[in-house]
Amino acid sequence: MLTEMTITDAVEGLRQKKFSAEELTRDHLKAVGQLNSRINTYITVTEEVALGQAKVADEKLASGDAPVLTGIPLAIKDLFCTRDIPTTAASRILENFVPPYESTVTSNLLRDGAVFLGKTNLDEFAMGSGNLNSAFGAVENPWKRKNDDAFLVPGGSSGGSAAAVAARMALGATGTDTGGSIRQPAAYCGITGIKPTYGRCSRWGIIAFASSLDQAGPMAKTVEDCAILLQSMAGFDPKDSTSVDRAVPDYRAACNRSLKGLRVGIPEEYRAPGMSSEIEAIWQQGIDWLKEAGCEIVDVSLPHTKYGLATYYIIAPAEASSNLARYDGVRYGRRVSGKSLEELYANTRGEGFGTEVKRRILMGTYVLSAGYYDAYYLRAQKVRKLIYQDFMNAYEKVDVLLTPTAPSAAFAKGEGEHQDDPVQMYLNDIFTVPASMAGVPGLALPAGLNDQGLPLGLQLLGRPFDEETLIAVGSAMEKAANFTYKPAIRSGVSL
Repeated sequence: MLTEMTITDAVEGLRQKKFSAEELTRDHLKAVGQLNSRINTYITVTEEVALGQAKVADEKLASGDAPVLTGIPLAIKDLFCTRDIPTTAASRILENFVPPYESTVTSNLLRDGAVFLGKTNLDEFAMGSGNLNSAFGAVENPWKRKNDDAFLVPGGSSGGSAAAVAARMALGATGTDTGGSIRQPAAYCGITGIKPTYGRCSRWGIIAFASSLDQAGPMAKTVEDCAILLQSMAGFDPKDSTSVDRAVPDYRAACNRSLKGLRVGIPEEYRAPGMSSEIEAIWQQGIDWLKEAGCEIVDVSLPHTKYGLATYYIIAPAEASSNLARYDGVRYGRRVSGKSLEELYANTRGEGFGTEVKRRILMGTYVLSAGYYDAYYLRAQKVRKLIYQDFMNAYEKVDVLLTPTAPSAAFAKGEGEHQDDPVQMYLNDIFTVPASMAGVPGLALPAGLNDQGLPLGLQLLGRPFDEETLIAVGSAMEKAANFTYKPAIRSGVSL
């Protein structure tokens, strides 16, 4: 089946005329038609648009002048504005919003010939760790525990994108990562994802959650596929004041680098209390693979890691409360009338925002309020600087860090303490948040299965703008792991 291929295989197959872009696109649209009603991955499916783009791709391929992504079917997280295609951020307040412009990242992908299958589900405004907060319903992880049909979460907020790739409903996808929203879903769904350095990919045209943390990145089946996507997505954008004017290297070429002599740091603080023995074992397995590849393993310390989550859940909600103030029912989006302007605001936001979004707006407004700004927000910014400095100190001794991606495998919807206590949900990002606070790049890849048959992931963290080293190390680990397992959807049909 064409849906089983990697992007790398599809690029080669298209050029060798083994199949057409239209055939490749139709096969993926067929998978979307069969599975989307079951696992709720896509909010909007753009079948006609995709087939039109595939036809153009075939014409370019026939001419011999086709960019690398020509004809490759992708899923786009519904946080990226797409011209004339609904962009909802999985929120009722933007349910009918159709942007008249294209985000820079999606423009880059279209420039390079990609085909867009549709817009994927997410936690509302990217606020969540389980893809349970969408106004359009939860996304189901296509993986299942052994002898158990429980509804497992795909991770969040980019859970729709991760599930689409894992379920073979797209060859690759875009995601955004604010505190782990690419890396954690990648781990839960058994795929690969990269959070680039902050500023590497433009944020222009991406609906904002927390402006100093949000970063777009690729999600795909393999490290090389992510490298191909990142090559297209990255680059300087004068429309984004946080975009860094720096040349984009050949990420794909890094996949074949030797690792001999590379120094890999193991942060002691990531051995969190209560971490499962399975996570500990897969981490040790990753260390052993890198030793065999010729790497030197070095113990390092990131002493302010323990403050990462608390700091994140002050800074991110504070920025969210400011960013979401624009949704007032006056300029665009949902409008719910009231007897006064104040009542219009209250009605619109009360009906338009979900529970988790309201919670974070309230948290953010509180920490920014008079009398609390210095005690919370300003202090959190100082701790953030210390977290960043921890990473920079570590990179004086090592080239890359290796950690678990998440403290567990995917958990079940409505099971245990996860849904009853928001703080417990926030703890799912304990291993990913520090890198987001520091703005450094991270790569998550599947390393094995737990005893229930669910994917477990490892995370590589690198120096700012050194995604190449992450890709080189990730590629070597991928070969050692030989992760060829496939998920099974709710019906029990293997994909």
